[in-house]
Amino acid sequence: MVNHPNLLVGIQSSDDAGVYKLNDDTALVQTVDFFTPIVDDPYLFGQIAAANSLSDIYAMGAKPLTAMNIVAFPICSLPGDVLRDILRGGLDKINEAEAVMVGGHTVDDTEPKYGLSVTGLVHPDRVWTNAGAKPGDHLVLTKALGTGILATAARVGLFEAGVQAAVNSMVLLNRTAAQVASNYGIHACTDITGFGLLGHVYEMVAASGVSVEIYSTGLPLLPAAAEAAGMGLVPGGAYANREYLNNVVSFSEAVPANIQDICFDPQTSGGLLFSLPDTEAGELVEALKAAGITRAAKIGKVTSIGIEIGEGNIYVR
Repeated sequence: MVNHPNLLVGIQSSDDAGVYKLNDDTALVQTVDFFTPIVDDPYLFGQIAAANSLSDIYAMGAKPLTAMNIVAFPICSLPGDVLRDILRGGLDKINEAEAVMVGGHTVDDTEPKYGLSVTGLVHPDRVWTNAGAKPGDHLVLTKALGTGILATAARVGLFEAGVQAAVNSMVLLNRTAAQVASNYGIHACTDITGFGLLGHVYEMVAASGVSVEIYSTGLPLLPAAAEAAGMGLVPGGAYANREYLNNVVSFSEAVPANIQDICFDPQTSGGLLFSLPDTEAGELVEALKAAGITRAAKIGKVTSIGIEIGEGNIYVR
């Protein structure tokens, strides 16, 4: 554990980024993320990886300032054009975020990997963390679920329209969602990525000392995600997430098995999850939709500590 008077957010709460206070008006936000290709197109891979990395900055309520490429690439087995397209995709997203590419590092590896180290800025009093959810809050999610399942479907050539919808979702920056939400009383925020919806909800409830009820029928799903999950096209990461959360998540008997799988599905460049007062949640959803975040939805509520389902637990009904 690292303790420093200027370290506002460190590793203790499994948050999306670290936050270091520079002065009374400015804090530095830092994050790093990279992974292997989730799509075959190198340009799209670059876009998705960059959007995924930038998302951590938005999840902290910050604005990205600079970015550095992190690249692993099989120099001897893939043509240089592939690497150029990956980097071009990443740069286009960095430019869209109005951040500045300042460099990076490349190593020779057996398979491609790409991502960014991103630095952002935020006012120290306006940092969003995953630790502020309060009983009575409602939860708002900004993107549809199912990217991991549809990426699995893509590998066997199924559900082409659903796969395209997943790609469209993954390349979308969380910038607009964060900008819209900044006008509301956000108590807590995180983005939904590799631990799946329930994994990141659990990080929020554990850090906040609360419990959560999720509305399964209110979850926004990517086209064909439910059908693909019903066919068993579920990535291994979803099973790992389910096993890890086995003691803290319970489902109503009314929740179908395929929807349960989607709740654990590891997401890439997923949406932001906001916890905010119930009086503002509906208005936030409408404002997000008006801004083009059309799949925004109210998906659950925060319950009192030790009431209904127990502290730190998640119930999906």
